[in-house]
Amino acid sequence: QAQLVESGGGSVQAGGSMRLSCDVSGYTASRPCLAWFRQAPGKEREPVATIKFNGEAMYTDSVKARFTISKDNAERILYLQMNRLKPEDTAMYYCAADRLPSPRSACTWSRTFDSWGRGTQVTVSS
Repeated sequence: QAQLVESGGGSVQAGGSMRLSCDVSGYTASRPCLAWFRQAPGKEREPVATIKFNGEAMYTDSVKARFTISKDNAERILYLQMNRLKPEDTAMYYCAADRLPSPRSACTWSRTFDSWGRGTQVTVSS
């Protein structure tokens, strides 16, 4: 398992924006599937977005049109740009990585990701 390191969390008012980063330089496997998950207090961890090595992205319905997942291949950084934040977006956010078995494999959040970060807290106040 590689060590992933999230950063960029903090507190923001509803309607504001925040960008999370995840250093994935320690994850050297080919054909990576990268993802963001979140977990609010008392709730189960839920997926936020995934991005395949070729740039294909998927979003959970609750964040579509507000969040954007992207990656800088040269710097090996995964990003999550969060706009129009809502109090219900308050959670610990985790990045995760997994190697796809083939180029045509789907990068979905149902995968069992083999590497995780420790999380960064995002708090949105009303």
